[in-house]
Amino acid sequence: MTELLAGPIADRHIALGASFAEFGGWDMPVSYSGTVAEHTAVREAVGIFDVSHLGKALVAGPGAADFVNRCFTNDLRKVTAGKAQYTMCCNAEGGVVDDLITYLVSDDEVFLIPNASNTPAVVAALKEAAPDGVEITDLHRDYAVFAVQGPKSADVLAALGLPTEMEYMAFADATLTVDGAERTVRVCRTGYTGEHGYEILPTWADAGPVFDALLAEVTARDGLPAGLGARDTLRTEMGYALHGHELSPEITPVQARSSWAVGWDKPEFFGRDVLVAEKEAGPARRLYGLRATGRGVPRVDCTVHLEAGGEVIGVCTSGTFSPTLKQGVALAFINTDSGVKKGATVVVDVRGRALECEVVLPPFVQGNV
Repeated sequence: MTELLAGPIADRHIALGASFAEFGGWDMPVSYSGTVAEHTAVREAVGIFDVSHLGKALVAGPGAADFVNRCFTNDLRKVTAGKAQYTMCCNAEGGVVDDLITYLVSDDEVFLIPNASNTPAVVAALKEAAPDGVEITDLHRDYAVFAVQGPKSADVLAALGLPTEMEYMAFADATLTVDGAERTVRVCRTGYTGEHGYEILPTWADAGPVFDALLAEVTARDGLPAGLGARDTLRTEMGYALHGHELSPEITPVQARSSWAVGWDKPEFFGRDVLVAEKEAGPARRLYGLRATGRGVPRVDCTVHLEAGGEVIGVCTSGTFSPTLKQGVALAFINTDSGVKKGATVVVDVRGRALECEVVLPPFVQGNV
């Protein structure tokens, strides 16, 4: 049995009474005071997540930005230095090896945050394609990542002297004084909850003191530490894709309604020809949201039908009880030849029970990024 990896502040999570579960090979805090309470804190006040399991990598050397742009789907030339961008690394078949965030530091330096378990695959794909002079370095354990999310998130950072007045997807390096020592952190106006928020990247060694300082300001504003449970309910309400569910090496951006993150006018990126052909022909399946109209919660792998007991026309990839809406919601791929569109009613088989759901386009709730 493979031993699970531990983040830099595992001792803090234990002291806070967290429950744990495996995620991407890491031992991750699922909840501290309950998923619904943590979810509500993020929507109404502020929460802090330890997402240090996320990967980190550096692409550096002459023309590094142009090289990354030739590999990933989104058009990195649409942003300037000091901005981050959501993008995807695809395979030759157009499937998504990973969806990740690129930080454009300069023409010669791009910082990456891939998903935890996909980091080796992303690094390997870049190394195989890299020209002479461009180096790709896996920095997975060099940096921690804390997400401070919610309406009061800016107040938390301002109290510690960190920058807050930045555009969405902008980042800046700053100095935070904790325990009498200056700690360098990178602050980015990003997140995975649909709320106004920031992601703070200290060094792995500085993770403990930085987390303590952030948590103190979070709890002073009626906020809570939050785990993977709330992170999942929050992102599902927003319809945000999770790799391994709505995106995977077998699922393309076109199928997942992620075409907005593809630079279709670019002459080159991994999987381009296949994706262009699929876009023109139309995908065989497409991602929708499902909102339960009766009592029940659709879950992962539940099948979708036009009517109870009828032909399978799709499958749920994520499903949960929405703490905000007080009803079951799901994301599901539905076959395009079924004729199902937004506004239709379908039936989800939840352990043999027929649950009627309305077909919608996410988000399920209004965000405030």
